[in-house]
Amino acid sequence: MAWDTARTKQLLLDAAVEEFAEHGPEGARIARVATRAGVNKERIYQYFGGKEKLFVAVLEAELQKLAAAVPLAPEQAADLGDYAGRVFDYHQQHPHFVRLLAWEGLQCQDRVAAQCERTDHYDEKIATIAAAQRAGSVTSDLAPGQIMHTVISLTVSWFNLPQLSRMLVPGVADGGAAAQRAALVDAVRRLTA
Repeated sequence: MAWDTARTKQLLLDAAVEEFAEHGPEGARIARVATRAGVNKERIYQYFGGKEKLFVAVLEAELQKLAAAVPLAPEQAADLGDYAGRVFDYHQQHPHFVRLLAWEGLQCQDRVAAQCERTDHYDEKIATIAAAQRAGSVTSDLAPGQIMHTVISLTVSWFNLPQLSRMLVPGVADGGAAAQRAALVDAVRRLTA
């Protein structure tokens, strides 16, 4: 029987997502990833070359999933609040993703996974916002990159800084995900209109 390389790689990536989200790139252990996947740990080195490259592969795969699930098409750029709400929904359904990005920011500042591809992806979003600005549907008071950064920051903060949310907007934070999403959408619409 032939070895199913694609299936084995996917098992390892799936197990690595959980391991890296829970422990970060420094605290993650190859042995735990292999155990979760039910695969010999030597396969990780064979397919990915080691822990750091496995973390990069995990980030790349998860970033592609987010980009596919929550696009920012030109016709959607007029309502960045809706976009922020869709990103919020994605993060709520995939809480590991925000944790992975937080770990990357904390421990991998000098080595950003897929930096060129990610920059190209964000450049497309920035161009979409710039077009919406030219059409008059998004404020021109801020540069399009600043707007994108603000939308991402506001959205992710509900997940990465829940303690701050409870202190600053306790009624909203204590109101659950629906209240948080509604407040986010409203804030982004007000800031970008």
